[in-house]
Amino acid sequence: MKFPRNVRIFRGHLDIAPYAGVFFLLIIFLLLASLEYTPGFLITLSDAPAADVSGVEGPVEAVAVDSNGQLYYENQPIQKDELRRRLIWVSQKSSEPLTLVIEADKAVTHDMEVQLAILARDPKVHIHNVLWKTLPRIFDGPAKDPLLR
Repeated sequence: MKFPRNVRIFRGHLDIAPYAGVFFLLIIFLLLASLEYTPGFLITLSDAPAADVSGVEGPVEAVAVDSNGQLYYENQPIQKDELRRRLIWVSQKSSEPLTLVIEADKAVTHDMEVQLAILARDPKVHIHNVLWKTLPRIFDGPAKDPLLR
């Protein structure tokens, strides 16, 4: 059985101008998208080995520290004294024990992290748990302790 063919080979003139216009528009959109301002502050968290970490029960308060030592609470820059006052106020309002999550940049000194933990342990602030937020490793094997080799 034969089917009639209506296909003809294109032998006309191919105009490149529409293709060039679309290509340049695509380049302009890509460049403008990369220049878009993203609000906030940059914090590079430390990597952590993959481990079984259970979730936190109860209310959580988060404090971020950037590489310059600037504190952030509720996505706003804050001084240490004001942070202490707000944590006292939040802990007094809460009926359950609070957990403080410290989101510290890699460049933050250990001393700054310890000062935040001591602030949380203050009897007036009355925060029971202090945790450090880290980036999880996605495709790691079981956690290996380097001290148990």
